[in-house]
Amino acid sequence: MLKKFAFPVGLWYNKNYCAVLAVTFYMSLSAGSGKDIITLDKAFRKGILQGIPIALGYLSVSFGFGIMAVRAGLSVSAAVAISITNVTSAGQAAGVGVIAAGGSYLEMALTQLTINFRYALMGFSLSQKLDKTFRLPQRMAAAFGITDEIFAVASAQSGTICPAYMYGLILIAFLGWTLGTLLGAAAGQILPKFIIDAMGIVLYGMFLAIIVPVSRKKKSVLAVVALAAACSILFRYVFTAVSSGFAIILCAVLASIFGAIVFPIPEEERT
Repeated sequence: MLKKFAFPVGLWYNKNYCAVLAVTFYMSLSAGSGKDIITLDKAFRKGILQGIPIALGYLSVSFGFGIMAVRAGLSVSAAVAISITNVTSAGQAAGVGVIAAGGSYLEMALTQLTINFRYALMGFSLSQKLDKTFRLPQRMAAAFGITDEIFAVASAQSGTICPAYMYGLILIAFLGWTLGTLLGAAAGQILPKFIIDAMGIVLYGMFLAIIVPVSRKKKSVLAVVALAAACSILFRYVFTAVSSGFAIILCAVLASIFGAIVFPIPEEERT
């Protein structure tokens, strides 16, 4: 069963290699001297400050993930290891679901590819804002830390951005995500069951908070969400032979195809 391999699975479906982050951070800060170091320090502190709101949000959301992981039978260390090596709320939640259901490695790989492919698109977009000091190791470190929120903040910066800024932005958010997971997983082992059950919906609440406001404004989003929910219900109660991992993949792909065909983006909005 995959429960026995929670740590290697967490390492296996990560977006990049977290060890690169510390190494490339040192490389960047040691590359210059004098005014260069002062400039890098300011950029790093700017990233830290702009990442604090993200870290606070991650603290509460990852707390819910920690509880979810413990409820699925994972240990505290396994839950924290998954958060350290992934930093992706939807991917981690789906991954824990596959582990809890005893799914295969193929299910895990396809599920993560489907859910996390958006990070590749974000990476392509963000690469246009990176300055010339970004070499391959620095780009790998930045790629590891890309999330929806970090992408939004980094993309909103005027001009190009340097490695030190990205490291500051990623580091504080990463610490918030990891600490929240640790606290949630630890709490999941000591709090009463009724409290754990109640707090286990935090992660789902975050997803609802994301889709509900947009769905109220755009009928296209509402239709896609409704179709995905309907597909999920069918797989849960009708097509029960389909595993949870493949059900997630099929729901996401079918809803996305439906949205692309029925609600194409107007040509004027693409430019």
